[in-house]
Amino acid sequence: MATPIDFYFEFSSPYGYLASTQIEGLAAEFGRQVNWKPILLGPMFKTTGSAPLTEVPMKGEYSKRDFARSAMLHDIPYVQPHPFPIGTVSAARAVIYLQEHDSGKVADFIKRTYRAYFAEGKNISETGVVLAVADGLGIDARKLADGIGQDAIKQRLKQEIEAAMARGVFGSPFMFVDDEPFWGFDRFDHIRRWLERRGQERA
Repeated sequence: MATPIDFYFEFSSPYGYLASTQIEGLAAEFGRQVNWKPILLGPMFKTTGSAPLTEVPMKGEYSKRDFARSAMLHDIPYVQPHPFPIGTVSAARAVIYLQEHDSGKVADFIKRTYRAYFAEGKNISETGVVLAVADGLGIDARKLADGIGQDAIKQRLKQEIEAAMARGVFGSPFMFVDDEPFWGFDRFDHIRRWLERRGQERA
């Protein structure tokens, strides 16, 4: 069986949002699943000396234009959120908790949470908003609230971020396909061509 695509994402990442709507379809083209791996970009920005695109001189306004244009070209609902960027610790911890306790809801929760922020203008930095998204999917919001606050879940997210950085992850979305790294929503076509070529080489 083909190995899953490891999909690293940050909930405050516009390109991560766009990629989240397409990654399962891309994986399915090649008979693969998706490993959803939440990260926080703050620690990575500190290590790389980077910053959110909208805060980089000269790149800021262009990046907002490109977010909207990329969404439009792929028919993905998008409204530049405010405030932006935001902290997404609760949402990331929620994913970790669900992976351990309700794995069948993980993908839907991720996509619905992303949409709440980037298409519906809801501030997912607020734990209450995250819990409301979960409740709408039939997830026990009370148990999830307790889970988000558990030391074990907090430590697991920290370990996941450290492991991602050790692997070379520095942005969102970041994908590994058979240990081959790809950074960015604009690399989906590269992934597709790379997998097609590998398939031809093995034929």
